[in-house]
Amino acid sequence: MKLHVAGLQTAGTPADIEANLAELDAAALAASSRGAELLITPELFITGYDIGDRVKELAQGDLVSPVARIATRHGIAVLAGFPELDRDGTLYNSAVFVAPTGDILGCHRKTHLFGELDKKYFAAGANAPTVVDYKGVRIGVMICYDVEFAESVRMAALAGADLVAVPTAQMQPYEFVAESIIRARAWENQIYVAYINHDGVESNTVYVGRSSIVAPDATVLDSLVDGNGLIFAEIDTAVVREAQQLNPYLTDLRPSLDPHRVAESTEDLT
Repeated sequence: MKLHVAGLQTAGTPADIEANLAELDAAALAASSRGAELLITPELFITGYDIGDRVKELAQGDLVSPVARIATRHGIAVLAGFPELDRDGTLYNSAVFVAPTGDILGCHRKTHLFGELDKKYFAAGANAPTVVDYKGVRIGVMICYDVEFAESVRMAALAGADLVAVPTAQMQPYEFVAESIIRARAWENQIYVAYINHDGVESNTVYVGRSSIVAPDATVLDSLVDGNGLIFAEIDTAVVREAQQLNPYLTDLRPSLDPHRVAESTEDLT
């Protein structure tokens, strides 16, 4: 199966939901007109990421229904980052996967909170990763810091993910994550990784851009270093299957080994 994916790198408009929804609407139109079947936004795109206490206020409204209407209007699935306020009042840094029908196929809550920015406002999610099925492609969803934990991506790959989609808010001085770690995650699991970032500046956060979609052999299929724009790539499940046969990390893995067991001394070889 093949799936055409687009990623929106943008500075967005901090704390302006209507402006961000308008940008999402325009991006969905542009992406779908070029044949994309899935559009991925940056982390917390609908509201902005580094917006202080405003995130609590903006999370009070219905942020998912407008995304669903955009997906339906343009006939494209959307993975959008937003602050999710649970019924019990808990706030999560989330990403919702909406089908072109408007149906919600999954919602990932960020499991690994990064620094004070995340920990001050959000609770950690319990599922790493979230995996959804869309048009015959299994898609693991993570948010930013989640993908920096090799174990999380490995779990997605072992669950059959062909693509890991990562809305992110990667900032200086962590350019190396976007430039090197993402390619490593794709290679060590022989899957596609789409890493879609903010650009520009929000409050005290300077984003590094460098959005990319990477193939199972670590080839960068499309990328954008800085500025606003869309990147595109084709996800092909046959490529994933072939890559995992040629480089069988997943089948050669020995999960029975105890990661907590460390040899205390060198064995006597005499």
